Amino acid sequence: MKKYSEYYIAHVNISKTWFIGGIFRNEDNLAFERTIDGQNELLEFFVTRDLEQTFLALMDDLKAGGYIISWEKKPNRYLDTSPEPLTLSEN
Repeated sequence: MKKYSEYYIAHVNISKTWFIGGIFRNEDNLAFERTIDGQNELLEFFVTRDLEQTFLALMDDLKAGGYIISWEKKPNRYLDTSPEPLTLSEN
């Protein structure tokens, strides 16, 4: 059975994107992140299932610090042949 990454998108404080990227690059492959829509301040994250709880704890900390505004788990857009638009639900 193939294992695929869990997929999240996050609305971020755009002026803090460099910090968010640095944290994830420094955390020993906790998640792969990249910008998917700079204009709407969206990042996407690919997270292995065994590190998902650690990832979510870090996301809580980043939200508390004002770096991330909100995030949402979505279907992995690379596995879906008709993906949803890259938007977040209103929280």
